[in-house]
Amino acid sequence: MSKVMLNNNQISDVPKHIVKKLVKESLAEDVADGDITAQLAQDINTTAFCITREDMILCGQKFANEVVNQVDDSIQITWFYNDAQKVSAGQKIFELKGNARSILTAERTMLNFIQMLSATATATNNLVRLISDYNTKLLDTRKTIPGFRLAQKYAVKCGGGFNHRIGLFDGYLIKENHIRSAGGISQAVAKAKNLDSNKVVEVEVTSLDELSQAINAGVGITMLDNFSIEDIYKAVELAKDKVALEVSGNIDSDTIVEMAKTGVDFISVGAITKHINAIDLSMQVQI
Repeated sequence: MSKVMLNNNQISDVPKHIVKKLVKESLAEDVADGDITAQLAQDINTTAFCITREDMILCGQKFANEVVNQVDDSIQITWFYNDAQKVSAGQKIFELKGNARSILTAERTMLNFIQMLSATATATNNLVRLISDYNTKLLDTRKTIPGFRLAQKYAVKCGGGFNHRIGLFDGYLIKENHIRSAGGISQAVAKAKNLDSNKVVEVEVTSLDELSQAINAGVGITMLDNFSIEDIYKAVELAKDKVALEVSGNIDSDTIVEMAKTGVDFISVGAITKHINAIDLSMQVQI
């Protein structure tokens, strides 16, 4: 098992300015000049609480808090769970106390953030638990909702997964077209190391022969593209103590354990950020 990690840019939190920006944009498209329906409610203080209808891993507290702050900072929010904690179906996640109209205005945007980010955290955790008996790390990808890259990668961390490179700027992932344009695997790797020797270099290979070339070129990580299970086992033996291995592509809950059993270092799954099913939440306002 190689000690190489993809990068040090693990997202342990979402920067405040990004949270503010995403919330501002979300409220602008939903509320715009004002919530006309909320004006039908009495202008009184009330209490509301959010309940989950399914088991989930919570993610999105900072976003929900910022929605409250931008809509009406006099609203008081009390959390019963923190990000990365499991919440069982039927449990209250948070409680709101404040102006009824303001709570109704904030409701949908708050739930949208929590539903989406908790969905990614929950999907991640479901896969992480399946491979917990193996020395294999679950990685995300760049297949994220536009504008929500850091938020979703934070959600992956909340679910127990790890972040692959954040973008095209913080790590080399040399694929077929890069290899062809550079003149070969060794040439591409050499050029990457010459440009920035501090960044991990990863190469995608399609055969055991290409894996050998990548190892000889001194890469840190190799991605196995469309390898059969039999060849993955061979690749693990070939790469032992030399280079870390990543497998990716069409991996789900039905196949991930089989992949982890091979002994690969990393399994990357795009579905945890792009094929998400929003968590079923309910906001109940007591008026």
